[in-house]
Amino acid sequence: MSKIIASAAIRAANKIVAEAETMLEKAIKEKGADLKFEFTDTGYFMPMFFAITGIEVRTLGDMRKEIEHAKSLLTSEPIEKKYKPYLGEALDAGMATLLAQEIIMAVKYVNGLEPVEDKELGLTYNGFITDSILRDLGIQLVDGTMPGYVCIIGAAQDEDRAVKLARELQQKNILTFLCGNVKGNSMTKQLMKKGVELGWPTRLVPLGPDTSHAIYALNWAARAPLTFGGIKGGDYKKVLKYTKDRVFAFAMVLGELDDLKWATGAGAINMGFPALCDTDVPVVHPRGVTIYEEVEKELDQDKLVETAIMQRGLKIITQKVDIPVAFGPAFEGERIRKEDAFLEWGGGKTAAFELCVMRDLEKVQDGKITVIGEENKEKIEKGGQIPLGIIVEVAGRKMEKDFEPVVERKFHDFINEAQGVWQMGQRDIIWGRISKTAQSEGFRLHHLGTLLTTLTKSSYPAIIDKVQVTIYLDEKDILKHQEEAKKIFTERNERVSNMTDESVDIFYSCTLCQSFAPTHVCVISPERLGLCGAYNWLDTKASYQIDPTGPNQPILKGECYDDVRGKWRGVDEFIVKASAGKVENFSAYSIMDNPMTSCGCFECILAVVPEANGIMIVHRGFNGMTPTGMKFSTMAGTVGGGLQTPGFMGVGRYFVISKKFLLADGGLKRIVWMTKDLKNSFKEQLTKRAEEEGVPDLLDKIADEDVCTESDKLVEHLQKVKHPALEMPSIL
Repeated sequence: MSKIIASAAIRAANKIVAEAETMLEKAIKEKGADLKFEFTDTGYFMPMFFAITGIEVRTLGDMRKEIEHAKSLLTSEPIEKKYKPYLGEALDAGMATLLAQEIIMAVKYVNGLEPVEDKELGLTYNGFITDSILRDLGIQLVDGTMPGYVCIIGAAQDEDRAVKLARELQQKNILTFLCGNVKGNSMTKQLMKKGVELGWPTRLVPLGPDTSHAIYALNWAARAPLTFGGIKGGDYKKVLKYTKDRVFAFAMVLGELDDLKWATGAGAINMGFPALCDTDVPVVHPRGVTIYEEVEKELDQDKLVETAIMQRGLKIITQKVDIPVAFGPAFEGERIRKEDAFLEWGGGKTAAFELCVMRDLEKVQDGKITVIGEENKEKIEKGGQIPLGIIVEVAGRKMEKDFEPVVERKFHDFINEAQGVWQMGQRDIIWGRISKTAQSEGFRLHHLGTLLTTLTKSSYPAIIDKVQVTIYLDEKDILKHQEEAKKIFTERNERVSNMTDESVDIFYSCTLCQSFAPTHVCVISPERLGLCGAYNWLDTKASYQIDPTGPNQPILKGECYDDVRGKWRGVDEFIVKASAGKVENFSAYSIMDNPMTSCGCFECILAVVPEANGIMIVHRGFNGMTPTGMKFSTMAGTVGGGLQTPGFMGVGRYFVISKKFLLADGGLKRIVWMTKDLKNSFKEQLTKRAEEEGVPDLLDKIADEDVCTESDKLVEHLQKVKHPALEMPSIL
């Protein structure tokens, strides 16, 4: 069996490597060997090749090195041959195939043929997957919300089975990539014909129409050890071990296999990703080779997902909710257009709010859902715009007032996880819709109460014992309770804004990302949130109450021995233990003196611009050049992986408006350049902070990408506007 598979993989590898070489040489002849090339928003060049060899490919001419490496894998003695005859040759052929596919896609990008546009389907495929997306999804990949991802190659037996398979993967929040075809048919086409929404928000991502488009999913996976694990490109053994042990990916091949699918599958197996087929194929269990997984088959398509989960060893966390529509985190990104909406509330069109309040245990009837209001009954039955008020009352022996906003922030997620239900905003600026499809399937307003009672209690079992929900439909009731809610919101804001690092004795750790970055430790205080932006001090306090042995542990600050840099004896002791001795101490308020480590999913990067005697701030998702001479994706390779890199630091975006922001380095006045979107999003808060610092016009003096992206022009601008950083002591 192994010999048959090896022959197919080797045959395909030789063919596709030759094809890649021909395409490359033609492109070099037409455009020149010096033509610069880079995939969009990545700091890892040709990611698969860089991960395996550490070689940087910057031009078409450089791509010849990747071709030569692929050819060498087809002619040299395979490493694993002495353990598994034939299998070792297939694995080397698989890696050669991936390198050739990466070259082919790069040349197609150069020629404007990627990403593929299918006018018949009305779809542009995703194409290359950016570093930013990897960082965006980092928190879901490490906290178990997204247990893994699958690359589906081919087509289901029919369109209904395609939808069923997609929905099952969505409900389990398994990120799904789609590519390849069987005799011209594909999973992408099947889902499009059935009106299924595709794209990153729904976790169903079409990469391209061919088998070779699977390389986008695989070279995305190859970046994880470089982004989060602190592993250097070229250390291929560590890279492959990391992808197997920490990147929970697998392939699902639907329909008959050809040589190229076997070769691509061999490349995936090389990375530790098992392949599951729905046809009667030879099964491979290379148990003697510790860094590889296997090929398995499941002829019953109804059992594909269940078998794949067992095969890859995924841990699925699902919650059953008694509602008449599908439910799962993957539906969070679903959007409901106006013409598809049956009911709509808020959004400036009607009065609407949501509120979580703590009550005494005896005042809450667990699971009770009450809908109050008659005046909109007819409109609700026929559809349209309605006012809506939601009050969720919670009670628990360990519940605290400070936890109310923590719980309330989750309502947005809970409601959005129902298929066909959408809501954005919080407090008294919510905007929601129920689709016509969800309404036809039986979803009604009282099911919002079902979602909130079930998920609030199950998400916070250690602090919440009872939950009841009241839904108001009459505008007079809504306006009355909305005014009461606004008073509560104001009290909360004042309570949180008055909290300082000095006002508490305990900080909290976040080691959630250690599953990806083993030496990284976030220290979260009232004035410095987690670098991913998802957790503040109250969140981690509540998390510890919920799970006392979890990733958020209390840190007794101990003696403060440097209040300017932000250093405490107790924090240092905790960090040494939590990082396995790799990090000895850190400064909470400095970018120059042992800054906090980063895992890779930070919202912003701070970087020193020496010529300007200041720092610049760039947010994740900004693809342009910066005054450091690097893009975000390139700088991120310096910051991530649990490393301390003076002069560079990953942060959550709200740290920028903290009074402790770079306190040791000059604070807000050190900002000389920041991306325009970030500047605009914090315009009001930054202006207020600048006034507090005695430089009310600072925001106008801070440059952005519209002013300049080169360091020399930045200095000229700063001199022209008399930026205070130029008069400050050297930051170095």
